[in-house]
Amino acid sequence: MIGDRWGVTDDEVQRHYGCDAFVPEPTLEAWRGVTVHAGPEAVWARLRQVRIAPYSYDLIDNLGRRSPRELRDVPEPRPGDPFTRAFGLDQGRVLAVDAGRELTARIMGAHMSYVVAPQEATTRLLLKVSARTSRVVAPVLSVGDLVMARKQLLTLKALAEADERGRSTV
Repeated sequence: MIGDRWGVTDDEVQRHYGCDAFVPEPTLEAWRGVTVHAGPEAVWARLRQVRIAPYSYDLIDNLGRRSPRELRDVPEPRPGDPFTRAFGLDQGRVLAVDAGRELTARIMGAHMSYVVAPQEATTRLLLKVSARTSRVVAPVLSVGDLVMARKQLLTLKALAEADERGRSTV
């Protein structure tokens, strides 16, 4: 199995993620995480925004259209809903939701769980990606995911922190 991690602790790697139930024997597991200086409500509100735009490298995955920076009233995700919107189309499916805490989805053959984990004065935004793919493709997917997911998490972090401060200028 190929596994990699960026910005996560051993305890965060060991925790149970919703995607674990959908991929019992993965050939790829990747963990990503950022510390957000905002409350879990602000982080969850921003995470819900992924349903309308990817919040990664917009030139690559959003046809050059900038993911919205203003906080929109996006309804709580439900299983069966589209996961995100990229390339001008709905992409992937929401598989499971624990509102305010975890969003699990499938996109392009990979399963992923985003976790909002409150801490004392901050919130951790965690992402685990699991997939069953060939051992040749897994390292390529891992590197591509690291680049795109890192940008997405850092963008969501910056937006949630700006929201917490009362303005969204990112």
